[in-house]
Amino acid sequence: MENDSLFTSVKPASALAKMALPTVASQVIILIYNLADTWFIGRTDDPNKIGASSLALTVYLAAVALANVFGVGGGALMARLIGEKKEDDARRVASYTLTSCTIAAVVFSLLVLIFTDPILYLLGANELTIDYGRQYLITTTVIGGVPTILSMCMPQLLRNSGFSMSSGVGVALGSVANVLLDPLFMFVILPPGNEVLGAGIATALSNFISLIFFIVMFIRVKDKSVLRIPKKLEKIGTENLRSFYTVGIPAAIAIFMFDLVTIVLNKLVVDYGNVQLAAMGIVLKLERLPINIGLGVCLGMVPLVSYNYGSGDRERMSRFVSLARIVILVFSALCSVLFFFFADSIVGVFIGDEETVRYGAEFLRGRCFSLPFMMIGYHVVNYMNAVDKGFVSFILAIIRHLVLIIPIMLIMNAVWQLDGLVWSQVVADALNAAAAFVIFRKVNGSICESK
Repeated sequence: MENDSLFTSVKPASALAKMALPTVASQVIILIYNLADTWFIGRTDDPNKIGASSLALTVYLAAVALANVFGVGGGALMARLIGEKKEDDARRVASYTLTSCTIAAVVFSLLVLIFTDPILYLLGANELTIDYGRQYLITTTVIGGVPTILSMCMPQLLRNSGFSMSSGVGVALGSVANVLLDPLFMFVILPPGNEVLGAGIATALSNFISLIFFIVMFIRVKDKSVLRIPKKLEKIGTENLRSFYTVGIPAAIAIFMFDLVTIVLNKLVVDYGNVQLAAMGIVLKLERLPINIGLGVCLGMVPLVSYNYGSGDRERMSRFVSLARIVILVFSALCSVLFFFFADSIVGVFIGDEETVRYGAEFLRGRCFSLPFMMIGYHVVNYMNAVDKGFVSFILAIIRHLVLIIPIMLIMNAVWQLDGLVWSQVVADALNAAAAFVIFRKVNGSICESK
């Protein structure tokens, strides 16, 4: 492996920076192109269009979850096998990951096509939003389903092989393409009234562009890594198969549960009106800035921790874990302060409707305090994935989403209505952070003592 020194001898701070910075950059650019859809659609000053795209985004997150089964499960396993000097096994895992991911993506796209309307109505669509939601869903997750899912899985394999920069460039390429294509399809090529359809087409095309880049990169690095474009479905050993899915499936379930929380939140918010739904949609995307950056740091941490877990270097592994935690906590705290004091101006960038801005600012000020607590939870989950503790990661997802967020959200909405719904996130994530840190201390202590 060409990049072994990055995992074994480069100073931890430098190695984490080299792995995390391209990943953070790609996560930020992903955020920019997600916000671009909202910003461009917001130029219509139509809350129904923003609300519809927010509902369809929930299905897009399901595609992210599916990609995580293979990208997280296969990537973490591959990095551990490389650390154990089992490169032939790692090559088979990488090949198996891509082939099975492609099959799953085709099935997912067909299911969304068959059940488009039932899915949208389940998510909270009504007669004012259903047509817009259908346009966005068909283009982004049916026509663009396979390239979307593969372009989320392939960069994780690149990153876990030490090619973090190439991973980030590929994601950035698709994201920049989306930002450039959005106004072209929304305001130039398609007639007025088709802005949501234009945004969907731009997103689908950008993912095709990203996929082409990753295919080219896999071909270029085949002689200096375990990555290949597969020609068949490789068989991997029973133990590796278990490790693959016990990490990948919980990682996907965590996204599905996040999706479920968003569904419940949208269903509760839409009872107060489409303006409130649009405002919450904007806030949920704004929250993605600190979340995506925090996830970028954690994803950069994962291959470094996985490799050193596999090689048995517990001290170096622990240094990566501590560094990543400090970085994401400091950054998320700064974002909380900025969101609280500049909420009106930030929300106002995305829509000119005064009522939507007023509700959006109120929602942002209430929810921003949960960010540092969220980061603790994300950090612990990614650590568990890195050290082959997928079941623990699954338990953490259950605690956060099903035990805490949804029940607290329902209770506080019933008691304090919209204000309670907004502040429920802070309460739930504070409790989750405490539980996650206790579990982390116990698991990490056991791992460090075992070597």
